[in-house]
Amino acid sequence: MLRILGVNLPEEKRIEIALTYLKGIGLHRSKKILDAVGINPDTRGNQITSEEVSKIQKFIENNYKVEGELNRILMMNVKRLKEIGAYRGTRHAKGLPVRGQRTKTNSRTVRGNVRKTAGSGKRKVEKT
Repeated sequence: MLRILGVNLPEEKRIEIALTYLKGIGLHRSKKILDAVGINPDTRGNQITSEEVSKIQKFIENNYKVEGELNRILMMNVKRLKEIGAYRGTRHAKGLPVRGQRTKTNSRTVRGNVRKTAGSGKRKVEKT
């Protein structure tokens, strides 16, 4: 089992793609990591030795913020916005779109798919 920084990576995929399962690492950064460590990006996850896994893990720990540390930084940024009373902070606190999107329509995902409008108001009469 291929495990890096507490995340199980798929063994059947290329290591270049498997590294993108870590939060904070995309395809571009994955390619840079493999170039720096000297591993062929086309090798599969099950073909990688434990020495290569430790090389990758050390390089990521020394150069990038990923997983828990990245989550903590993002939470602190949002908390700071709320504390200073910024507009973006209040939007985060209310659970509304933060980046200027309209809210009359098209904000269902942020609001939790709330449908506040009623139907036509007519009740269906049963035919007897």
